[in-house]
Amino acid sequence: MRNEPTWRIPVGIFGLLFVLAVYGVVIARYAPDLIGDWPTLVQTVIYIVLGLIWLLPLRRFLIWMETGRWG
Repeated sequence: MRNEPTWRIPVGIFGLLFVLAVYGVVIARYAPDLIGDWPTLVQTVIYIVLGLIWLLPLRRFLIWMETGRWG
């Protein structure tokens, strides 16, 4: 356990917020054009999946913020 904060935590938080904002803008911009005519239930499932995809790299990112290693 570390006793003092590292630079990785604030950089990681700002990086995460930036990447999530870019991801959200890209999804909001391009997804409706691609799936806008599909049935509502299918669109709902796709948006749920897209909303959860960003969680996949989050574990390794949080490990890096805490330890400085990616694995």
